[in-house]
Amino acid sequence: MILAAAQTKPKRGDIESNLSDHYELIKLAAQEGADLIVFPELSITGYERENAAELAFAKDDSRIEHLKELAVEHNIIIVAGAPVQTASELFIGEFIIFPDNSVSIYTKQFLHEGEDEFFQSSFDYNPVITIENQKISFAICADIDNPLHPKNASEKETSIYIASIFFSPNGIPNAYRDLQSYAEKHKMNVLMSNFSGESWGYPSGGKSAFWNNKGELVAQMNDSDSGLLLAESQNDNWTSKIINL
Repeated sequence: MILAAAQTKPKRGDIESNLSDHYELIKLAAQEGADLIVFPELSITGYERENAAELAFAKDDSRIEHLKELAVEHNIIIVAGAPVQTASELFIGEFIIFPDNSVSIYTKQFLHEGEDEFFQSSFDYNPVITIENQKISFAICADIDNPLHPKNASEKETSIYIASIFFSPNGIPNAYRDLQSYAEKHKMNVLMSNFSGESWGYPSGGKSAFWNNKGELVAQMNDSDSGLLLAESQNDNWTSKIINL
């Protein structure tokens, strides 16, 4: 199994440009044999609150059609973030796009302070997927601040915990501390994807990373490059590769 975390520099509200970056990184991950690629929180729009409703995606939005085509063409699962609008509610969500052309949605469960003015939280959209008999659960940003979130994932026999975040340079040490702790405590491999460029007018801390289920840091990117972190499992031994763009 090969997992890829994308580290990107979003352009604020520029969906077309951000999707182009997604396409490039998906193709690169596929060339490396990745089974799954995950992007940061709200990766398609960049992190937004005040105008998230204007940028929001429907669950069957036509703008993810090419992502679906790439998932099928390259036999890869794509996890890409966007504000997701249902009939009556707006969520911080992510599309989980499968090689069989199906799509699931995960929605952020524990909102950051101030997000509840614009978004709803929900536990209703919480898929667990499987690759090579390994159960995979998802988290978005402030989800990882609440120990209940990884605990709930562990109780579903999750072996790989994947977090899409937007953390500033000041927040990264806390993210590392918590994710390492969850990996060790719950015996889960942990993959984290963060922006490396400014979003919402604030710097992001980069340093996308992977910890094995012993809590050992296997790989990390730097705080400034765009690119991919690849983690490959062979008999539960993980090796890594970094590709900077």
